[in-house]
Amino acid sequence: MTATAPTAEPSADQPLLDLLSGFISELRNAGLPVSLTENLDAMEAVTHIPLEDREAFKSALGATLVKNHAHWRAFEVVFEVYFSLRGPEYSIMDAGQSGDPIADDADEADMAGDGQTGGGGGGMSALTPEQLAEMLFKALMNGDDAMLRALARQAVMRFAGMEPGRPVGGTYYLYRTLRNLDLDGMLDRLMEAARDEAPNELTRLEEHLERDEFQDRLDRLKQEIEAEIRRRLVADRGAEAMAKTLRKPLPEDVDFMHASREELANLRKAIYPLTRKLAVRLARKRRHGRKGPLDFRSTMRHSLSYGGVPAEPKFRFPRPAKPEIMVVADISGSVAAFARFTLHLVYAISSQFSKVRSFVFIDGLDEVTGFFEGVEDIGEAVHRVNTEADVVWVDGHSDYGHAFGVFWEKYGKDVGPKTTVLVLGDARNNYHASQSWILKEVQHRARKVFWLNPEPKAYWDTGDSIVGEYGTWCESVHEVRNLRQLEGFVEKLV
Repeated sequence: MTATAPTAEPSADQPLLDLLSGFISELRNAGLPVSLTENLDAMEAVTHIPLEDREAFKSALGATLVKNHAHWRAFEVVFEVYFSLRGPEYSIMDAGQSGDPIADDADEADMAGDGQTGGGGGGMSALTPEQLAEMLFKALMNGDDAMLRALARQAVMRFAGMEPGRPVGGTYYLYRTLRNLDLDGMLDRLMEAARDEAPNELTRLEEHLERDEFQDRLDRLKQEIEAEIRRRLVADRGAEAMAKTLRKPLPEDVDFMHASREELANLRKAIYPLTRKLAVRLARKRRHGRKGPLDFRSTMRHSLSYGGVPAEPKFRFPRPAKPEIMVVADISGSVAAFARFTLHLVYAISSQFSKVRSFVFIDGLDEVTGFFEGVEDIGEAVHRVNTEADVVWVDGHSDYGHAFGVFWEKYGKDVGPKTTVLVLGDARNNYHASQSWILKEVQHRARKVFWLNPEPKAYWDTGDSIVGEYGTWCESVHEVRNLRQLEGFVEKLV
C-alpha cells in the first residue's frame, strides 16, 4: 500500500496522514526546526515509499526533516514512538487506532518457535526458563535476528510484568526483563563455545573479532527488548503521551550547569561543527559589512560618465580592525562546564580576533593563554586549565572581588580601546567585597565589556548573586545556559 495525497473527503490513508501530522508536531516540540515546506516534502516523499519497508520509510522522513546530524537521535526517539508498531507483522494503518495489535504477539512468537521446543505444546509459551535460555543462546550463537526478535517479545511478556494503565517507566520494565534473562555470563559462554567450535586455537585478533560480534548481537537483543517494551507502552498510553515522556533537549539546548555525562559528551560533539559555522559566518559578516558614509568626491567623479548627474552614489567602506578579546572565566563548581564550552568556542573562532587572552579564577586568578598556543586538541588545553591553573588563593570558594583585583593589578595596563572583555560566571560572590569599581575602570579603558551568566535570569541578584551590581559597568549581561544562546551571543560579538 502507498500513501496518497490528502483529499477533501476522508480516505483509507487519513490515519497515516494524521499520524504524520502528530509526528511532525512532536519533532517541533522536541526542538527540531521543521518548516512548512519540509513538512510538505515529507508528505510527498512517503507517497513514493513502500510503507511496509520500515527502514526506507524512516530514511525518507529523515532525509526531508533532519538538517543537523546532532538532531538525528531526537528524530529516532520520536520516530520509534510514533511508528513503533511498524514491521512486517503490523499494518502501518493500524497504528494510532484504538485496537491493540499487541494481543497477537504471543501467537506470533509461538509460531516462530514451532518445532524448536523440546517439550509439549510446540510454542514458546510452553517453554521452561531453561529451554528459553538455551534457545536464546543458540540464536545469539547463530546470529538469528528473526529468532532474537521472537525471543525478545516472549521475554517481555514473561518477565516485564507490564500492566495496562500502570504509571511505570520503560526503564523499570527493561531492568526486570534483563535481570530475569541473566545475560551477564552469556558473553563468556558464547566465547567458550566459539573456541570449542574453532578448528584451531583462536588468535588474539580472531578472539577480539568474535567478542565484538557477540557483543553486537547482545546489544541488538537489548534494543529489541527496548523496542518491544516501547511498542506496548505506546499501545497502552498513546504515542503523544509517550513522546512527551521520552522527550529530551537537543544538544544545543542542554543546560550547561545540569547536563548529564552523556549530554556533556553530545555537547562536545556538537560544538565542533558549531565553531566552523560561526567562523565562516563571522568572516562573511566582516567582509560584507555595512556601507560607510557617502563619499562625495568619488560620487562626483563617477557622475561625469552620466553627464554630471550623481546617478551612482559611492560610499566609504569601513575597514574595521579585528578586536582583541580577553576572556575572564570563573571555573568554580558547576559553572566550570559553562566556562569550558565557552573557551572551546572562543579559541575555535580565534581567527576572527587579532589576539585572544584567557584568564581563569576561583578566588585567585591565573592567565592560561599559553595552554592554548600551538595545540590541535582544544579539549586537552581545557583539561590543563582545570588541573594546572593556579586559581586558589585562600579556600577555593568564589571571590570575584579578589580575582578582579589581581586582574587589574597585573593585567589592567593591557586593556585598551581595541579590547573586548568577556566575563564568564554566575557572579555568586559568597558575600565577599564586590570590588565593582575595577569593572568600572576596565569599562573606561576597553572597547566593550560583556558578561555571560549561565544561571536563569530569575535567579540573578538572589542570595549571594551580585550580577546586577557588576552589570552596571558592562555593555550588556546575557543569559547563556546552552550552545544555542552561546552561538547567538558570539554572532553579535564581532
